[in-house]
Amino acid sequence: MTTAARRGPPLFRHRERHRSQHVGWLRASVLGANDGIVSTASLVLGVASANAARPAVLVAGVAGLVAGALSMAAGEYVSVSSQADTERADLEKERRELATEPESERAELAQIYRQRGLSPELARQVAEQLMAADALGAHARDELGLTEVAVARPLQASAASALSFAVGAALPLAVVLVAPEPRLVAWVGASSLASLAALGALAASRGGAGVLRGALRVTIWGAAAMGVTAAVGALFGAAVA
Repeated sequence: MTTAARRGPPLFRHRERHRSQHVGWLRASVLGANDGIVSTASLVLGVASANAARPAVLVAGVAGLVAGALSMAAGEYVSVSSQADTERADLEKERRELATEPESERAELAQIYRQRGLSPELARQVAEQLMAADALGAHARDELGLTEVAVARPLQASAASALSFAVGAALPLAVVLVAPEPRLVAWVGASSLASLAALGALAASRGGAGVLRGALRVTIWGAAAMGVTAAVGALFGAAVA
């Protein structure tokens, strides 16, 4: 009998990859890219509709790219940092309660498991064993709903938002450079809507949602924003003229 046969069948290692593992950076990236396309394209369309020359449109667009990327980075960092502060405060509260009222915390954890369908005796045993291994981790996961996947990461969210905004904003600016000046508004509008549709479809695909629905909801809102801004620019240009 070989060594492998004496050992028995090899252990099966089952590794799963879930879409929720990417929720932090995916949300920030999609939000940044969408905002980059919509805000920069709207700004470009508004300035171009006011009969501004191509250089003025480019300056406005570049300024919008820089300001928008920095704003997205700062806003995302502040927002996610606030979430992280709340999570740390909740964990510190649980740590104090575990140190001062361990029996109450064990009973609370057992009650959670009973509500999920375990028998009272099994729920008590599970609570005791999990708290013996990692009491704070068990309460963080099952009482507070905090997991490693969903934990707030301010720097990651900030960097993803800023970078994706810059990439999204660069798309309408690239069209401004190559489009014939008389057709600049049409070119920027059409290409931006196409980019939004592609972004919505990609985000929906990565998230496991319907591709068509994801593309439509992003495109409709983007079209509304660009249409309103272009109309304001045209009215302002006519008033100045």
